[in-house]
Amino acid sequence: MQLRPEGVRPVLLRSHDRSAPFPDPEQVDGNLVAIGGDLSRERLLRAYTQGIFPWFGEEDPILWWSPDPRGILEPSAIHTSRSLRKSARNGDWQYHMDSDFAGVINACAEPRAGQGGTWITPAVRAAYLDLFAAGAAHSMEVYQQDRLVGGLYGVALGGFFFGESMFSRVPDASKLALVLLARHLQHWGFGLIDTQSITPHLQSMGAREVSRSDFLQALAYLRTLQPQADWRALLPLHEMF
Repeated sequence: MQLRPEGVRPVLLRSHDRSAPFPDPEQVDGNLVAIGGDLSRERLLRAYTQGIFPWFGEEDPILWWSPDPRGILEPSAIHTSRSLRKSARNGDWQYHMDSDFAGVINACAEPRAGQGGTWITPAVRAAYLDLFAAGAAHSMEVYQQDRLVGGLYGVALGGFFFGESMFSRVPDASKLALVLLARHLQHWGFGLIDTQSITPHLQSMGAREVSRSDFLQALAYLRTLQPQADWRALLPLHEMF
């Protein structure tokens, strides 16, 4: 993900003042809206309510972003290729939700090929584990022969799911996790998945870009919904492909 400020100084947040507000992203001339603060549950949830998320390197201060344009995926518009459908039907796959959140975030934090580090620092990991304990963060886990081979995690807010990171240890595992997530979110009545940015991988599965203004307008409505989500109730795998 390549997000860079566009020359406008962001708001400086002090770590001891958790009540300090974020700026309105629509009033910021750029993608970076704030620097500093902390990763407390209160601040993170306030950020997501405003369409803001943290993303920073290991040596950086905490950076808070609201990019324009924004990547989104409608759960009902998820695209499954013929090869993925064949793999889902013929492979030895199993899946669970919220059964190993720590395992998923640890796998997502592992260095990727061509990357020198990870943004999922121990502090980030602890913050999202706290959100998981509070029932705000969730994970999708994909297994083969009882081995965790793919998955993703993110934050649910009303009828909106903010995707944070995914990983794959075998071909198709992360794609399968995203499709499984989308099918469940559609079943429960969620409206959108936030992908933050767009990659060829996500675009091939139906993700698209919208303006920040449209994103925030959709968020303002969807966050007020109360879908009946049961993160332990699994839909039959064969019915989703």
